[in-house]
Amino acid sequence: MHLGESVAIARTVGHLSKSAEVMKLVNNLMKAPEVAVTMQEFSKEMTKAGVIEEFVNDALDNALDSEDIEEETEEEVDKVLTAIAGETAAQLPEAVRKEKMKQPVQAPAQEEEAIAEGVDDEEELEEIRARLAKVRS
Repeated sequence: MHLGESVAIARTVGHLSKSAEVMKLVNNLMKAPEVAVTMQEFSKEMTKAGVIEEFVNDALDNALDSEDIEEETEEEVDKVLTAIAGETAAQLPEAVRKEKMKQPVQAPAQEEEAIAEGVDDEEELEEIRARLAKVRS
């Protein structure tokens, strides 16, 4: 029994010494200071890449974020309608407001063109004013 244990211990010592030699060789090949410098540079580059990725993602989110743009557009249209038609546009239900927004506003533009061209035709001017009154009401 003692002989078997002694042989096993001798083999274990042999394997451990070979492992120590392999570790020394790997350590010599690795050059720890150079690896540390390389890892620091790698870390810096990965940080830069992360920051750049964050900027790109933010830019894409802002560029593709159409919900905010739609809301802002709707608010601006409401402001313009309120300025043109007064308080009545603000009191309209949502669906009617959206339907009114889809219709082009022609009366003010036609009135401005008529004034610019110097049209003296009273009937045409009255017709345009009636349309403008309809838009305001």
